[in-house]
Amino acid sequence: MSAPVQARRMTAEELFELPADGMRHELVEGELRTMPPAGHDHGVLAMRAGRLLANHVEDHGLGLTTAAQTGYRIGSDPDTVLAPDAAFVSRERAGREPRYWSGAPDLAVEVISPGDSYTAVQEKALRWLGAGCRMVVTLDPRRRTATVYRAADDIRVLGERDTLDAGDVVAGWSVPVAELFG
Repeated sequence: MSAPVQARRMTAEELFELPADGMRHELVEGELRTMPPAGHDHGVLAMRAGRLLANHVEDHGLGLTTAAQTGYRIGSDPDTVLAPDAAFVSRERAGREPRYWSGAPDLAVEVISPGDSYTAVQEKALRWLGAGCRMVVTLDPRRRTATVYRAADDIRVLGERDTLDAGDVVAGWSVPVAELFG
């Protein structure tokens, strides 16, 4: 009896070299995950959240922000490269990376797409935290909620009447949840 054949795992370098095909790609423990381009509502919400975050970060010289499709290499051998819809890296950690940022951002923002399962979104948020991200915010356009992950046992769902306060991660940044959804 022969041993089962394991599928070859992709590396972060191979992911970087993929030709542009109009799809979004991430790498999870060497497995390529391909998603269709984000829809209109997803893009509008991601841009709004990213703009509010970036404006605050730039106005106060706190570090850098990145937009969707910016890869963060959060695992090696096998490689994991994730791309949040928006992210923040503190000034103390900021620098230039030739390909993917090595490590997790301080804050990752993920917008839930219609085809995403809530289980998969939570798994991704916990993967970010496990890689060293200090805070993950998932935005749900259907429910108009923001879920804040700080640890596996510290998860809080905020409604439109609440305020998202990330001041301990992004100094001084807080925004009404309703403002995120416009």
